[in-house]
Amino acid sequence: MAAFTQLEDRDVRALAAKFHLGAVRDWAPIAAGTVNSNFRIDTARGRFFLRINEGKTEADVRYEADLVDALAAAGVPTPRPLRAGGRPYARHGNQFASAFAWVQGVHRCQAGVTPEDAYRVGAALGRLHRAGAPLAARFDRPGIYTYAHICDRVAAIRAVGAPELADAEAMLADEIAWLDDRADVRAAAPRGVIHGDLFRDNVLWDGRDLAALLDFEQACTGSLTYDLAVAINAWCYGDTFSPALIAAVVAGYHRERPLTAADRDALYVECRAAAMRFAVTRITDIHLRDTTATKDFRRYLERLARWRSLGRSGLARQAGLDLL
Repeated sequence: MAAFTQLEDRDVRALAAKFHLGAVRDWAPIAAGTVNSNFRIDTARGRFFLRINEGKTEADVRYEADLVDALAAAGVPTPRPLRAGGRPYARHGNQFASAFAWVQGVHRCQAGVTPEDAYRVGAALGRLHRAGAPLAARFDRPGIYTYAHICDRVAAIRAVGAPELADAEAMLADEIAWLDDRADVRAAAPRGVIHGDLFRDNVLWDGRDLAALLDFEQACTGSLTYDLAVAINAWCYGDTFSPALIAAVVAGYHRERPLTAADRDALYVECRAAAMRFAVTRITDIHLRDTTATKDFRRYLERLARWRSLGRSGLARQAGLDLL
């Protein structure tokens, strides 16, 4: 449950006043998310979402708020941050709070994802990348999960020497060598503002309609192809990759931002890079910390193994790249 910061009733009322939300009638923590503390607030003006940004600097909070505001203004389906005293966030002790109008919707379970859903996800990501193109210079910053950072984490995993990770370590070392040999392909891919984490829990659905994209904490400037690859890994895998879902994500994306030759060259490489990244972060952030979270790194090693067996031509067939 995402409630690392415990709020008292007086805290909620004070924050509601800072954001001009109206008189508080009810509020409760939200059992969702793994990073921040989230709360529902019902007031005389309606329902709102309150987030305590855990472990972030004011610069980080401002960057995300300003970016989300600019993307929403450009037509990306995401709620705009509310303002408090002229800023899109409010101070709460040594932390910073963000508030948004409540968006009605639910998350889609993997078994419930249809090709139509996947198409809408791809289209929304394509719109985000188009909207972010003129914003890239203003919001230029490296991501927190750069390739160099992931390689450093792999070295840290190796230094731990956990016996149960021996096979994973060998697989990850091989993958780094493979990716290093294709650095030029990755570098040639188009760059711009990316979401970086477009998983199912970062999308809200209202019936069959995509209601909102959420959680831009990992947004940065980076490879647009890599961002598409993250979405494919996140949305298109059950017991194995679904060709119908992969093709739908890519088709929806291509409708909004046509894939370039460099995108097509890099997509398979980035699908493997994305699978490796999430295997690594689940080892370092979850497995080695012995938490009770359910995100198993083996699921992403499975994805990586599937990409290896599928090959570039296999991805091209499944994604329907020859039909675009």
